[in-house]
Amino acid sequence: MIKANKKYLLLILIAIIVIFSLIFSGVFNKHSSESYKQPAINKLNNDLKLEPLRPSSQEVEMGGAIMSELGDPEIKAELGRSAWKLIHTMTARFPIKPSKDEQKALEQWFHLFSRLYPCGQCARHFQGLLVEHPPKVGSREEASTWACEMHNFVNDRLKKPQFDCSKIAEMYKCGCSDEDEVAP
Repeated sequence: MIKANKKYLLLILIAIIVIFSLIFSGVFNKHSSESYKQPAINKLNNDLKLEPLRPSSQEVEMGGAIMSELGDPEIKAELGRSAWKLIHTMTARFPIKPSKDEQKALEQWFHLFSRLYPCGQCARHFQGLLVEHPPKVGSREEASTWACEMHNFVNDRLKKPQFDCSKIAEMYKCGCSDEDEVAP
């Protein structure tokens, strides 16, 4: 009887070892060869076709200005100069031939910028410009020229002098690598 129990326990132990070996070797996991490519949770989400828990980009892009008015004219002017410096430098560094993803990213950035700009009144004015003149993001030159034209629309509204957009690339050189400096 004791010999029978030992044989029975030995068979159970062997069965457990075989089962664990199969589990850890990936025999029961049909995605085991892809496990290094994608985390298990993403695979689970893809298999279940779960919707992302975030609003669509259009819902985010097309919302109204978030910030309230900015009362101090000196702070408002300094903020404006800094914002235009960022916009012009960013478009001057934008890829010469951007991918569709890069184009969409820049276009979305302008819409989000118009919502989050710290001066609510300025943000609403910029949103109006975006409606009348949607961002042009097909190339570095196109994006830089569009940004300069938007800046000139704002300058016109504020009774400031117009900027010569043909000088924008030279004006906003960033000192980056030579390959990024000049479009072919």
